[in-house]
Amino acid sequence: MNLEVKIKRIHTDALLPLQANPGDAGMDLYSVETVMIPSGEARLIQTGIQIELPKGAEAQIRPRSGLALKHSVTVLNSPGTIDEGYRGEIGVILINFGKEKFIVEKNMRIAQMVVQTVPSIQLIEVDELSQSVRGTSGFGASGTK
Repeated sequence: MNLEVKIKRIHTDALLPLQANPGDAGMDLYSVETVMIPSGEARLIQTGIQIELPKGAEAQIRPRSGLALKHSVTVLNSPGTIDEGYRGEIGVILINFGKEKFIVEKNMRIAQMVVQTVPSIQLIEVDELSQSVRGTSGFGASGTK
């Protein structure tokens, strides 16, 4: 299945999202600025791009595993959601859980964007729900092993 996503550079130095390997789900997003994130703080990092998603699609902004493992830097509201109607600049909220300041450099890969289809949902209010094996068991219901 192919989805056509329109993209617009709004900054002359913006890099377009890129799938590192054929078949990868995520496309790397790049910073268009240099920003210092102090330990324990978050910053909104701009990408210099806007997108137009097709009807029935969304884009999720997800962390990069290398930044998380090597620097304890991740996407704060993971996954961030870009709805089909949004036309503003894509910004990524990064948080530094590390002990040292972290420098986001211009053109650094800062997150991944995954585009997927979203089903149309119709909620139906009822008085009762069907029974299931799990029932109302919540957090930790599957055990600790």
